[in-house]
Amino acid sequence: MVEPEHLEISIFRQCELLGLSRSSFYYMPAGESEYNLLLMRMIDEQYTRTPFYGVPRMTAWLRIQGHHINPKRIERLMGIMGLQAIYPKPKLSKKGSVSSKYPYLLRGLVIDRPNQVWSTDITYIRLRQGFVYLVAIMDWFSRYVLSWEVSNSLDSFFCLWALERALQKHAPEIFNSDQGSQFTSEAFTNRLETAGTRISWDGRGRVWDNIFVERLWRSVKWEEVYLKDYDNVPEAIDGLGSYFRFYNTQRPHQSLGYRTPHQVFFE
Repeated sequence: MVEPEHLEISIFRQCELLGLSRSSFYYMPAGESEYNLLLMRMIDEQYTRTPFYGVPRMTAWLRIQGHHINPKRIERLMGIMGLQAIYPKPKLSKKGSVSSKYPYLLRGLVIDRPNQVWSTDITYIRLRQGFVYLVAIMDWFSRYVLSWEVSNSLDSFFCLWALERALQKHAPEIFNSDQGSQFTSEAFTNRLETAGTRISWDGRGRVWDNIFVERLWRSVKWEEVYLKDYDNVPEAIDGLGSYFRFYNTQRPHQSLGYRTPHQVFFE
């Protein structure tokens, strides 16, 4: 396998040719102590229940559970997990340094068809002995999950792979994301512009600008991740793959008239 700085063939293509999972190629075990991983598991579940908990409240809650820890430790762990105390949005992507800014295009927009608007985000997925990050791309109208990838780090590669996979069969009129460096990178925005897609960025600190993906994360965690408690990365990849197939093709949504995302997307 050739490293990125020596590429003549992209890693995306190399992995395809070798039949290698792109997620497993970039995976390295996370280096946190067993106790820190336990705290992160607890923080993850509690934050999913109460996304308005910042460092002080999370520290107080953990102390009630019997963990007499310093707030600085919780601040560091929540930083690794991408959980912000300012407003109820997990900010797993760091703000990028960009020369141009795209407006938020969804305010007041009537979304009435598939492939009109796609959106994306990143979330933290716990393992018994570590953690990974998950990115997904969703069609807003149908809630259909077009693609997803996991990675042990917050580099842009796994987000680009997810985008490339989604664009292999369809292209949206508008693509919405937060202003994280993964999504504001030149490679990411250029790929969207090449596809003829208009780019929309969330307003800073506006949790509800990407509400459907936020709801997806809650479903993924309560209906899959917390129930299965993955041992390792291959198990997580297999479990998430099964869940997204279930989510797309078997799980009826009340907001869709109890149809599945697959039915609405392909009708």
